[in-house]
Amino acid sequence: MRTKRPISEAELETLQRETFNYFIHEANPANGLIMDKTETNWPASIAATGLALAAYPVGVERGFWERSIAVERTLTTLRFFWNSPQGPEPDATGYQGFYYHFLDMQTGRRVWDCELSTIDSTFLLAGALTAGAYFDAETAEEREIRALADALYRRCNWAWAQNGKATVTHGWRPESGFISYRWDGYDEALLLYVLGLASPTHSLSQDSYDAWLSTYRWEQCYGYDYLYAGSLFTHQLSHVWIDFRGIQDAFMRSKGIDYFENSRRATYVQQRYAIENPRKFVGYGEYCWGITASDGPGLATLKLQGIERTFFDYLGRGVPYGPDDGTLAPWAAVASLPFAPDIVLPAIDFYIHQVKLKESNVYGFKASFNPTHPGEPGNPFGWWVSPWHFGLNQGPIVLMIENFRSGMVWRLMRDCSYIQKGLRRAGFTGGWLAEDGKAGG
Repeated sequence: MRTKRPISEAELETLQRETFNYFIHEANPANGLIMDKTETNWPASIAATGLALAAYPVGVERGFWERSIAVERTLTTLRFFWNSPQGPEPDATGYQGFYYHFLDMQTGRRVWDCELSTIDSTFLLAGALTAGAYFDAETAEEREIRALADALYRRCNWAWAQNGKATVTHGWRPESGFISYRWDGYDEALLLYVLGLASPTHSLSQDSYDAWLSTYRWEQCYGYDYLYAGSLFTHQLSHVWIDFRGIQDAFMRSKGIDYFENSRRATYVQQRYAIENPRKFVGYGEYCWGITASDGPGLATLKLQGIERTFFDYLGRGVPYGPDDGTLAPWAAVASLPFAPDIVLPAIDFYIHQVKLKESNVYGFKASFNPTHPGEPGNPFGWWVSPWHFGLNQGPIVLMIENFRSGMVWRLMRDCSYIQKGLRRAGFTGGWLAEDGKAGG
């Protein structure tokens, strides 16, 4: 096994650029929609589209594509969502300012009878606000980007999504109404509550955030005290946009840390779990970890080396309690780069040079792999590797590498009045919020 060493800056930029290419090529340039994954005839994901909107400024700054091209793509995307059908009809694009999870790549209409997704709409709107913050030139096109991003955010009816209670529902379907599940328990909805509280038009009620905090679960795992969430992505996605270093809400003040430190601890728990490897999966170790929501080898039970193993398809895998079937997602390790570079950089190096998950691969790392599962006969790795790329994986790689390298996305969003206002309404104080001194808009 390769000894621990840092990945070079050039290799990190190459990974970022190759991953960014997903958003250039897996898109419909006529409406800006981004494919959920690279399977033939697959629909668009609004979350992936939001991540793309946030990644375009990174692409401009890093020279991955020209500003004029990024402006055109961004404007096309925002115009599509502003003008797309909004209403209770089952084939609309959205309703109440939210959007359906999956949309037809060509028509932009709802597919698969999917839900109107509050969290995926949050990522879409966060991407729009990132674009509005970055494209600040006094040209007609960039003024329109800012105006559309603001209008899309203001149209979203967060209060409606509470459905008469404090916490926010996962979503709504025209056939059956609101989904019974709500955003409670620590998860990626941190960003949702911040944006929902800040709305100048249809904001969440003041008690919504405290109701969410009341469902938190504080644990100790492998010697780390932290706010528990099993899948690693839940400790990352809100951090794509918000710099939580040094700012605290009531819960974090009571624990003496911030959400950034909490994500650092969650990252170390992941590595410790892989080192301990309680279920004895192949490959887990100091440099080989990253257990999260990911593609998997498919639902099957196999007897391997005398042990009966059950494997799953796409699933929200997590640690230390599972579910865990030996599937690892390199993107999840990369997205923790700002929190724990001392263990993430060697892991990236290991995935490039030892596991070779970038070889003959146009979009950076393979989405996920499982060294315990034998995979299809004759495959070049000798174990299962996902055949697809997913937009929801690609975005955090591009954006969190950039936050590690320059803090660019965090800096843009620290200046966003809605982020400031939402954090303050949620009770955050200290750090850059105190230094900023702005009231928020």
